[in-house]
Amino acid sequence: MRIGELAARAGTTTRTLRYYEARGLLPARRDGNGHRTYDEDDLRLLRQIRTLQDFGFDLEETRPFVECLRAGHPEGDSCPASLVVYRRKLAELDALIGQLTAVRESVAGQLARAERARDELAVEALAPGGPEPLCELGGRER
Repeated sequence: MRIGELAARAGTTTRTLRYYEARGLLPARRDGNGHRTYDEDDLRLLRQIRTLQDFGFDLEETRPFVECLRAGHPEGDSCPASLVVYRRKLAELDALIGQLTAVRESVAGQLARAERARDELAVEALAPGGPEPLCELGGRER
């Protein structure tokens, strides 16, 4: 198939395919007229790349999976190099989850502090001679 058909079937652009070719992820085969030609195996490569990118893998991280498919394996993740990439990505995700958990705990702590302060002000406002409550826009309630 030609580049336009492959791009359409893969849900991408011809520009992207040329970029993948330049990066060595997609083979650069040409017919007698110099047109790029592709087959179903190339479509499989592109689908593997797309799936991994949807999972958050960088383009270069897809290389071991592509090479595994090119070597004739039925799946791109059946080779040792692909498993190494999976393990590295899981470690990155675990680190990010840890960071997000810490941020979430900080925000939850700030919220709890703000709610306590609000409640204390509300109690003070109800006491005789307590401060007059402020409205949400910064003015005094009437």
